[in-house]
Amino acid sequence: MKKAMMAALLLVAVGGAGAESIGEVDTAFKLIGPDHKIVVEVFDDPKVVGVSCYLSRARTGGLKGAFGLAEDKAEAAVACRQVGDIRFNGVLPRQEEVFTERASILFKHIRVVRMTDPKRNALVYLVYSDRLIEGSPQNSVTAVPVPAAQPIPIKK
Repeated sequence: MKKAMMAALLLVAVGGAGAESIGEVDTAFKLIGPDHKIVVEVFDDPKVVGVSCYLSRARTGGLKGAFGLAEDKAEAAVACRQVGDIRFNGVLPRQEEVFTERASILFKHIRVVRMTDPKRNALVYLVYSDRLIEGSPQNSVTAVPVPAAQPIPIKK
């Protein structure tokens, strides 16, 4: 049990790496601690050079938020765009997690999964929370078309 708890705490400590902060807006004033906000971050697809994904999500403030104990809402949106010439770093699986960030002290993460659509020669990105609170998780999807002359290298 101790090992499982230590592993969970280690994941929490390193879970926020990988995204660059673009900006934030306050959504609700909190007298004590930081305000509730919506943050916008960007990360580059690790296997597709030239594609960046912009992620917006709620961040809970107050005392719990100040100490990292708050559970953020399971609401996020993603918009991935071609920002340069597209190059693939190897063969892509049909579906792969490309980003994860914690949304609570334990167990809840915001995840982004890349899916390939070879028929339309597009990359599809889905953002969702991996912990159900009430019913299905909130989610958002976006797609990046790949030039027709450049087929997506997909694992068979």
